[in-house]
Amino acid sequence: MTLAAVFPPMPTPFADGEVDANAVSANVTRWIRAGLGGVVALGTNGEAALLDEDESDRVLGAAREAVPRGRLLIAGTGRESTRATIAATRRAAAQGADMVLVRTPSFFRSAMTPPILVRHFTAVADASPVPVLLYNYPGQTGVNFTPDTIARLAEHGNIAGVKETGTDAAQVAAFVDAAPSSFSVLSGAAPGFYAALCVGAVGGVIAAACVVPELCVRLRELTAAGHHAEARELQRSLTPLAALITTTHGVPGLKAALDLAGYKGGDPRAPLMPLTADAKAQIGAALARLQELA
Repeated sequence: MTLAAVFPPMPTPFADGEVDANAVSANVTRWIRAGLGGVVALGTNGEAALLDEDESDRVLGAAREAVPRGRLLIAGTGRESTRATIAATRRAAAQGADMVLVRTPSFFRSAMTPPILVRHFTAVADASPVPVLLYNYPGQTGVNFTPDTIARLAEHGNIAGVKETGTDAAQVAAFVDAAPSSFSVLSGAAPGFYAALCVGAVGGVIAAACVVPELCVRLRELTAAGHHAEARELQRSLTPLAALITTTHGVPGLKAALDLAGYKGGDPRAPLMPLTADAKAQIGAALARLQELA
């Protein structure tokens, strides 16, 4: 199994307010057929912070049934305390996760110095039954890895890589340069996917892959093959939709886009609110332009 691929950070579908396991399976099956490297469950787009532990277990159970062996099931297990993160990581591994995605703690963000982060992630990696993927999302958490921190954590045999959720290609390049080749850097932002690939990222966990997976796979393949003019043009085409379903409208936007693309998105969980009709129309127009390229 490899991280050199594209992964969708899958939303969690609900039916009558409860996790819809059948919808999880249907979405995952379609993503696998599209050529993705697996799925990431229980991340930011999965509304993980709004799920109970038993609901998280149901999401992972349904995803595991639909993800074939040979593709990765990556589970978000980040919590605020080291103790809770280890417990969530062990639960996810017991549910069949192949790897865990662990965000930086952020409630006490001013205290999250490089030594504290190294201590936290080392303890999690020591205790985890499966490899750990670091999750850097400073725009959401206010905590940012330094290249030196990445270099120190990359020495751990159970830390496989980092998802860098930002469009700063210089930071992606710094992470790539700081770590050995066995450590994988993944792009976590579709608008910066091409640039990240050019400076050494091996793949991506990007929201656009939930909606137009074939195009995201094509972008990675074009870049790897050196077809940069085509890759840049495809990136330009992807960016408007990618921005709408992330920074502009967030999780409600991504779920609306899934519905428009024939997947099962549904409404987000309160306190998040469904999109307005005008916002859905905006996303629908951007999606229609992209679907002409598929």
